[in-house]
Amino acid sequence: MMFSHGARMTFDRFSRLASIPALVFCLLAYAATAVQAASITLLRDADVEQALNRLAAPVLQAAGLNARRTKILVVNESSYNAFVLDSRTIFVHYGLILKSDSPEMLQAVLAHEAAHIANGHLARRMQNMRSAGSAAGLGMALAVLAAAAGAGSEASTGIAIGTQSSALRGFLSHTRAEESSADRSAAGYLSRAGVNPQGLVDLHQTFAGQEVLSAQHQDPYMRSHPLSRDRIRAAQAYVASHGTDIATDPEAEYWFARLRGKLSAFVRSPKWTLRRAGSESHKDVRLMREAIAYHRLNNRKKALTAINGAIALRPKDPFYHDLKGQILMENRDWNAALSSYGQAVALAPSDPLVLASYGRAQLAAGQPRAALKSLEKSRSIDFRNTVLLRDMAQAYAKTKQTGLAALVTAERYALQGRLDDAGLHAKRATALLPTGSPAWRRAQDVLVAYEKTQKRKRK
Repeated sequence: MMFSHGARMTFDRFSRLASIPALVFCLLAYAATAVQAASITLLRDADVEQALNRLAAPVLQAAGLNARRTKILVVNESSYNAFVLDSRTIFVHYGLILKSDSPEMLQAVLAHEAAHIANGHLARRMQNMRSAGSAAGLGMALAVLAAAAGAGSEASTGIAIGTQSSALRGFLSHTRAEESSADRSAAGYLSRAGVNPQGLVDLHQTFAGQEVLSAQHQDPYMRSHPLSRDRIRAAQAYVASHGTDIATDPEAEYWFARLRGKLSAFVRSPKWTLRRAGSESHKDVRLMREAIAYHRLNNRKKALTAINGAIALRPKDPFYHDLKGQILMENRDWNAALSSYGQAVALAPSDPLVLASYGRAQLAAGQPRAALKSLEKSRSIDFRNTVLLRDMAQAYAKTKQTGLAALVTAERYALQGRLDDAGLHAKRATALLPTGSPAWRRAQDVLVAYEKTQKRKRK
């Protein structure tokens, strides 16, 4: 997503190919045969993802999944949908998050998608995807996501999954039996996690009436799921037998408010945010929302006053320091931004998105060698950040490592599905890097993907 100044949500695509095996590139080459079409973008933000992970953790644990290894990522779509592509990632449209009226509703969504993973539905989906030629674009997403273990605090960097919309529709057309099964499992997960299952009823009631719309106007979520009235009845029956006397966890309520507050501050107009921020019950969240709104209105003074107020309330919160770094960075105050990002990194030394922003600030402040250390550490943790690869290419170029600069540029283009550009830079990298070195082999992998694409084009 691209916004006006201060909205730091930009188009990005997959990143981190350092340890991806050659097999991935074969899948990547297959994916690249699809005609480039409308992309699905993900909004990356360390604060947003932390809030989602906190809300998801009890549900994922109840489903028997590793909460630390399962990522929850936000799709830049205002429609109401959620889906999974692999066993480690759940995707949720920001529209569904903003539409949710309670943490329990959002946790019901996460429980439903976790059920698809826990119930083994992914294997069938992979087979369906492989058998459908139109799903080639999703092959790239699957290949990269499955190959890695993980901009950032860039208040939300986007990652584009280069895919044809028809492929996505086909991929999401799961059987209704699967969806009903996922609902039943989700209800159990919520209860075991100490989350009121009434959220599942409320979620389904949100979609009530969608079936009467024509397919053209109906939300894709409804076209691939059972009728909402059937889902409501099933959820109500579960609630009736298990009770709804579970109070909302104050921590869940806080992180839900923070999640929606930050997302809405970036996707809604600043004036909308300022009109509504006063009703926010959490003072630090209110100040954070105001800081973003004023920043987007180019009012640096008020933006800094607001974020400083939030930091005063939560001085050890790395993500408020990160947001302050963003405000300063986008106002070209490099040294002050570097200081704020440094504080964020000190408080969250292993957060890849915070590290990526710190590296970008170091690069802007004229410290390319220091930037490389931060960027490489970020990349070793989180592969979903091609803005990071762009920054790394600049840092390598400024430190006269032109072969590595060409390599990461080739990898960035490959992950964006731009195989022609990737091939060009991979050839350059191959000529510059020591033959047989790990970096040289990575360049060769990109070349293999490029050559496979060229062969397909000639058929």
